[in-house]
Amino acid sequence: MSVTLPHRTAQIAAGSLAVAVIVLVLKGLAAWWTGSIALYSDALESVVNLVTAGVALFAVRLSERPADATLPYGYHKAEYFSAVVIGVFIAVAAILIFREAWLGFFVPRDFTLTPQAIGVSVVASLFNGAWAWLLLREGHRQKSPALSADGRHLTTDVVSTIAVLVGVVIATVSGIRQLDAIFATLVGVTILWSGWELIRQSVIGLMDVSVDPKHLLRIKEIISVNAEGAIEAHDIRTRQAGRMTFIDFHLVVPGSMSVEAAHAICDAIEAKLREEVDDALITIHVEPENKAKHSGIVVV
Repeated sequence: MSVTLPHRTAQIAAGSLAVAVIVLVLKGLAAWWTGSIALYSDALESVVNLVTAGVALFAVRLSERPADATLPYGYHKAEYFSAVVIGVFIAVAAILIFREAWLGFFVPRDFTLTPQAIGVSVVASLFNGAWAWLLLREGHRQKSPALSADGRHLTTDVVSTIAVLVGVVIATVSGIRQLDAIFATLVGVTILWSGWELIRQSVIGLMDVSVDPKHLLRIKEIISVNAEGAIEAHDIRTRQAGRMTFIDFHLVVPGSMSVEAAHAICDAIEAKLREEVDDALITIHVEPENKAKHSGIVVV
């Protein structure tokens, strides 16, 4: 599993703000130079990018706060809430885009496509594409829902910008001005779907989703190999909260075993689990052999 660098996570989230400002300026220029509804919609999405980057930065910084009396398990779920907020802002932007597209379809607007407008839109997409790749990579590496959500949204933004540019070129060549509004609608549909996916995945995280099957199997193997002296381990449960992984299970030991010996087994298991799972909070319930369920993990 990955090594967590929380300060780097905050630095990347702060970088998203700077990238969002640059891209917004570039797309705003393209929309202003052309008067295109589709390019205006693309610029409007960048306003959402700016807001969501700010929300992600706040959530990342909040999630780094240590546990306290109010939240004894930490602030790690703050990133899931930020992803929900990002999804809501995306939905609002989509509604505004649909409104502009509706008006533009029935009352087509003249627009002028210039090489400068195409150029700045392409540059904006390159910025977004490079930063989206970084966000997705680091979001996975740092187990950060906020960075991952921002990365997926920027990826959608890159795709929609390319579609908009193609549509505006076709509308200019064909002379069918309604195509401008139609491609603006497609941008709205695309980001609306992106917002729904962010909300859905964040809600799953808030529902205490387990670690993936591959990592769960590895956790069970570590317990089995490093619990020498115990009888079995059962009722193994895991949950993921941002970069924090919670692991708890029942460890059955011989009834004659001393507390000190049972504690030593628990220490050995915890040490090995922490070597494999970064930012793990482990709870082991020690039970006598008459509590054995003859299920779960048989100790090797």
